[in-house]
Amino acid sequence: MPDLRTAEEQRARVLEAVTVLPVETVGLVEAAGRTLAADVRARHDLPGDDNSSMDGFAVRFADVEGADTGTPVVLRVVADLPAGSADDPAFGPGEAVRIMTGAPIPTGADAVVPFEDTAGGLADSLGLIEVRHAPAAAGAFIRRRGGDVRAGEVVLTAGERLGPFARAAAAAAGVDRVEVRRRPRVAVVSTGSELVPPGVAPGRGQTPDSNATLLASLVADADADVVLVAHVTDEAGAIDDVLAHAAEVDVVVFSGGVSAGAYEPVRQALSDRIAFEKVAMQPGKPQAFGRLDDGRLVFGLPGNPVSVAVSFEVFVRPALLRLQGRAVIDRRRARLTASETWTTPPGRRQYLPAVVDLVAGTVRPATPGGSGSHLAASLARAEAFAIVPAEVASVAVGDPVDVMLMP
Repeated sequence: MPDLRTAEEQRARVLEAVTVLPVETVGLVEAAGRTLAADVRARHDLPGDDNSSMDGFAVRFADVEGADTGTPVVLRVVADLPAGSADDPAFGPGEAVRIMTGAPIPTGADAVVPFEDTAGGLADSLGLIEVRHAPAAAGAFIRRRGGDVRAGEVVLTAGERLGPFARAAAAAAGVDRVEVRRRPRVAVVSTGSELVPPGVAPGRGQTPDSNATLLASLVADADADVVLVAHVTDEAGAIDDVLAHAAEVDVVVFSGGVSAGAYEPVRQALSDRIAFEKVAMQPGKPQAFGRLDDGRLVFGLPGNPVSVAVSFEVFVRPALLRLQGRAVIDRRRARLTASETWTTPPGRRQYLPAVVDLVAGTVRPATPGGSGSHLAASLARAEAFAIVPAEVASVAVGDPVDVMLMP
């Protein structure tokens, strides 16, 4: 189909139009889901001291080497170190210091004996103790200063998403504020006079508007801010009205109204401002994209829900992440084995809603309906999209299939 763009060509055109958003400095709580604009470096060693990884006794390894149940070693406990203590008690040969997990190792100690390796354990841990199992070697159960990261080393790199683990790492490294990219502001607009709000029983010729809910959820999942959710009819002027209402956004995503029918409001209103293309993919062949004179990115997606979901994942989500300066803009992928047979459209790459079994390493269609773009309810069963190349006519049991994994 020489008149069709490839998905790669359309995606490249989209990403070429993206300009990364400005930088702002925020606290770690506010930074949830944001994208780092600059590396985060540790402000101190982590851990900050040699410290104990066990509750037990700080000892000199030479004092306890070879201790076992037949030849135990008796030591005198001369101090007690809870976690958080800054004390550095002195102790000599034949002596020990009771120490809790995380407490700094006293000078002169070179091993820790856990409570369970003594005769009395915690119940008999002040006074004389009997060591019945020697540590394996000097350094046993000691976490070394800087063993995780040294002061000045990079903890997180620009372009990373600040999820819970990343923010915890920044906090542990002594950082409380980070430089991040501003979140994209997005308007979601579903089109079509046939649409009715969720909860309203559709009459003849009507259908519930699931696209607004779908797109708003997908935008939020891409760490962007949904600032407007709207529905417009097929009436002339409705598109320009909603664009005027969404003047402060970075991205407008329309669903519906982009095909070649008689009532296509997005195409009719914007054909001289953005490009309308046919892309060699199924679902999602009709696509519209462009940048308005004021810098706003405008996407026009097909109206059927599965087409909306696929088009968002292939084109819109990468653009939203690129706006944020994200280093990784694609979903995780895996190569699995087909556990069922299905057909594919001639000359177009297929994105099939699918169910995966990662333990078995298999993938199958999410519903018997296959890749019908109208199967809105079937999306709830999909855990992934199976991606089949345009030149493949069908998928047989046992065939390898690339899969885009969804969260």
